[in-house]
Amino acid sequence: MEEVTEAARRIKPHAYRTPVLHSTSLDARAGGAVFLKCENLQHVGAFKFRGALNAISALPEDVRARGIVAYSSGNHAQAVARVGQLLDVRTTIVMPADAPAIKREATAAFGARVVLYDPATESREAIAQDLLQDGATLIPPFDHRDVIAGQATAILELHEEVTGLDAVVVPCGGGGLLSGTAIVTKALAPGCKVIGIEPELGDDATRSFRTGTLQTVRNPATIADGTRTPSLGALTFPLVLAHVDDMQTVSEAAIIEAVRLLFYRLKIVVEPSGALGVAALLSGAVSGYHRIGVVLSGGNIDGSTMAAILSEAPVTKSAHA
Repeated sequence: MEEVTEAARRIKPHAYRTPVLHSTSLDARAGGAVFLKCENLQHVGAFKFRGALNAISALPEDVRARGIVAYSSGNHAQAVARVGQLLDVRTTIVMPADAPAIKREATAAFGARVVLYDPATESREAIAQDLLQDGATLIPPFDHRDVIAGQATAILELHEEVTGLDAVVVPCGGGGLLSGTAIVTKALAPGCKVIGIEPELGDDATRSFRTGTLQTVRNPATIADGTRTPSLGALTFPLVLAHVDDMQTVSEAAIIEAVRLLFYRLKIVVEPSGALGVAALLSGAVSGYHRIGVVLSGGNIDGSTMAAILSEAPVTKSAHA
């Protein structure tokens, strides 16, 4: 918790304190008061900015001068690239060739060197290790103490703004945000349940949580591209086991419904990975709570994907939040 507090101080000059939104129509669907922490409105459109900023800012200047390497399907990639631009640090990002175009293009636009790979045949970790030979520092997307602490500042802000939460629901890919959420929540609101949400097609963390044994998944075909990590990490797996109360999964249909509801009812753009918590409420995967915090973790979605999601009839006839 001390590291999270220090991270909040460190990132304050650059990170947004994102708003918390509320919708009575969503409350009615969820059966309780829902408070949406809008990290889709953070720099680079995702909570990943917090972790990247904290981790890179914590490095000594002589280490930063040798450059940063990262690997990511998109949001961490953009975050590291943007932090590099802000702090004048050279960045190289390893990204899957099938990552959303909006994420690849934004990463390059922030000045990073982008190295593409085939996720079906190549290992991003191995490629990144080769790139470290010039003395650069690896900043992974979730399995890093400073990254976890930085990401956890979003939950610190949520608890500061909204008291009396009895559940916090967050997306889970590699478990960095979920780990940080659990650390902060158990320190500030011990009675509040922490629930991680995954797509049914990429349920490795849920299986790991329920079995106590690390499970993996290989490039799952879920629309929630930000959760396609193969497994929880060496740091995040034990943190999830120790501090998270439950894990649940949601269908692709529920994810799509959540993206559409957030667009039509709250007038905000949220990517499928970022909408997992809302999908859990709409589908009933999470229920029975009175005051629920939900992290909308990102808003980076290709126009073509969003158009396909919205091409069906609106979620409801009314378009008012």
